[in-house]
Amino acid sequence: MKYTYACKKVSLNDSIKDYAEKKISKLDKYFREDTTAAVTFTVEKDHLCTVEITIRGSGTLLRAQTEAPDGDMRGAIDAAVGYIERQILKNKTRLSKRLRSEGFPASAPADDFEVAEEKEFNIVRTKRFSVKPMSPEEAILQMNLLNHDFFVFRSSEDDSLCIVYHRKNGGYGLIVTDEEE
Repeated sequence: MKYTYACKKVSLNDSIKDYAEKKISKLDKYFREDTTAAVTFTVEKDHLCTVEITIRGSGTLLRAQTEAPDGDMRGAIDAAVGYIERQILKNKTRLSKRLRSEGFPASAPADDFEVAEEKEFNIVRTKRFSVKPMSPEEAILQMNLLNHDFFVFRSSEDDSLCIVYHRKNGGYGLIVTDEEE
């Protein structure tokens, strides 16, 4: 696995990065060698540590963001890695069927986790609506008026399909799709 690190509002020594790499490397058994892990460390003004781990590999994207108080960066790393492993184990059958030819081991060990796999995804409601061209600001306004967590729209600039959403830590996110041809 290849690692990239980013630090926001904090400078870290190599021991924290080495600790993160050691913990994340335990997930190597689930992925091929060409997998990448991006780790972002952030410390807010009230000493709240945030660790975000994003793993890309075998056509799958896994992400965990955890927080720990009082500068406990190691605790936040442990929680994020544990969360990702539980997600892998929870969806092990689906992932192994989808990725079997791409290197995901069908019999990935369960270690110390007892995780009940979801048998099916229960869609309880389907909505249909027209997707209108608008700016991201208009989409955020519409999302807030509807009191939703996300809103789908077409960009008025390039007609691409976009999504705006509320981020857990405040603010908004924008997802812009690329049309593959």
